[in-house]
Amino acid sequence: MISSDTSTFTSNQIETHIEDMGISIEEAVKQDPPCHSKACAIQDCIQKNRFDESKCQAQIDALYACCAEFYRVKGRDARSVSCPKPNLLDLKIEQRKKDKNK
Repeated sequence: MISSDTSTFTSNQIETHIEDMGISIEEAVKQDPPCHSKACAIQDCIQKNRFDESKCQAQIDALYACCAEFYRVKGRDARSVSCPKPNLLDLKIEQRKKDKNK
């Protein structure tokens, strides 16, 4: 379940993503659709890196942090085309956390 602390992301990680991605998580949550710039950053990164997703982990983490914040603020019934549904987001964040701890 997504906690109020933006799930598994530390404030340092989120600050790094804010600097790297050009727009804060709070601003991205307010976009229409929410977190759209974070989703677009993933697509841009993947294209620039010849579809090597492994080089775009920071952008993926930033999207998940944005989506976690979106659901924290708007509730788990909220929806954004840029975000996985809450249960899938929980699973993806947990998987990424386990992968990083290997």
